[in-house]
Amino acid sequence: MSRPRRETVRDVRRNNRSVILSTLFFAREASRFELARLTGLSPATVGNVVADLMGEGVVVEAGLKDSDGGRPQILLAINVAHGHLAGVDVGESRVRVELFDLGLRGLAKTEVPLRPGGEDPEEVARHIVHALDGLLELTGLEPGGLMGVGVGVPGTVSRQPASLVHAPTIGWKAVPLGAMLAGPRTPPFVIDNGAKMLGLAESWFGAGRGAEDLIMALVGTGIGASIISDGVTYRGSMGGAGEWGHTKVVRNGLACRCGGRGCLEAYAGPQAILRAAGRSVEGADERSAFAALLFDPAARPVLEEAVRHLGRGIGNLINLFNPERVLLGGWAGLLLGMEFLPQLREAAGEIALPYHFAHASIERGRLGAEAVSLGAAALVLDDFLSGGTRS
Repeated sequence: MSRPRRETVRDVRRNNRSVILSTLFFAREASRFELARLTGLSPATVGNVVADLMGEGVVVEAGLKDSDGGRPQILLAINVAHGHLAGVDVGESRVRVELFDLGLRGLAKTEVPLRPGGEDPEEVARHIVHALDGLLELTGLEPGGLMGVGVGVPGTVSRQPASLVHAPTIGWKAVPLGAMLAGPRTPPFVIDNGAKMLGLAESWFGAGRGAEDLIMALVGTGIGASIISDGVTYRGSMGGAGEWGHTKVVRNGLACRCGGRGCLEAYAGPQAILRAAGRSVEGADERSAFAALLFDPAARPVLEEAVRHLGRGIGNLINLFNPERVLLGGWAGLLLGMEFLPQLREAAGEIALPYHFAHASIERGRLGAEAVSLGAAALVLDDFLSGGTRS
C-alpha cells in the first residue's frame, strides 16, 4: 500500500494562491480583509499572496470601499487583461470558436459549418486552427497571448496517454485530436466532452450556481450528461462518464447511431423524434425542423412520448446520483423544456425514489444552447485558478 503524500511548503503556497484567486474571481472585487474572511486564511498570508499576484500583474487595485469608521479599504480584482482564453464547441453541424478575456467576457466569435454527416477529424482540426487565427487577427491579439484553448467534443475523451476522442456517432475512433491541433505556434489545448463543459458553465454562471451536486442533461443532436459531485465534475476511469444517451430504455429496441439498440437517444433524440413524426431532415436544417414540431398539433403525441422517455431517464439519474438540481440544456432540450417541463417532471417523479425526487429540482438551463464554448474556456480558466500561472 502506498504511503500518503506529505504536503510540502510549496503545496501550501500553491493551495493558498488557488483559494485566493478563485475567491476573487467569483467575488469580482474584494478587499484584503474580505479575502481573509472569505477564505479563512490569516491576514498575513492573504497579504503575502496578494503581493505576489500583484507583482505578476494577475491582480490589480479596483478602487476603494468605505469601512465603518476606519480608512477606506482598497478593493482588489483579477486583471482581466492579463491573458486571454478561447473556447471551441465541436458540434455535428458546425464548429463554434469564441475568444474571452480572463473574466470570461466574450470578445469575438465565429462559426464554421460542417458538411452533413460530419467531416474527417483532420479537417475539423484545420477549421479550429484557422478560426482561432482569424479571431486573433480580428482582435489584434498575438497567439502567445492565449493562455489556452478548451475544446468541447461529442463522445468520450480519454486524457491518458493522450487526448483521444471516441465518438462513434460521428465516426471518430481514438482520434488524437490534441496532437492534430498541436503546433509550434498554437496555445495549449484542453479537450473534453461538450456536455461536461456545458455543465461547468451552468454551475459557474447559470442555473447551477450554488449547487454542489448537479446534473446537466444535454439534449442536442445527441444526448449526454454532466455529473457534478461535491462541486467537481465526475469523469470516470477513462473520462467516459455521462454517456446517458446510450443507456438502454427498450430491450432490443430501435437501432441507435452508436451501433447499439434501445438507447435513450434512439427514442428521445431530435433525429429520432423527427423520424417518428414522419419528417425528413435531409437537406433541411434539423433545428428549424425540430422547432416547427412544437407548433404542430399532429406531432404532439410523438413529442409527449419522447418527453416521457427523457423524464424516466432523468428519474434514473436522480436515483443514481441524488443531485440537488437537474438542468435541461442543449438546443433540443431547451426547446422541449419550454413546452413540456411539467410533463418531464411528472415522468421523472414516476421513476425516482420519492425522497430523492422531493429534494431535486428539475429546471431549464439559463445560458442557452451555445454555452459549450463558454464552458470550454472556463475549463482552461479553472486550471489557471488552480495554479495561477500561464499554461
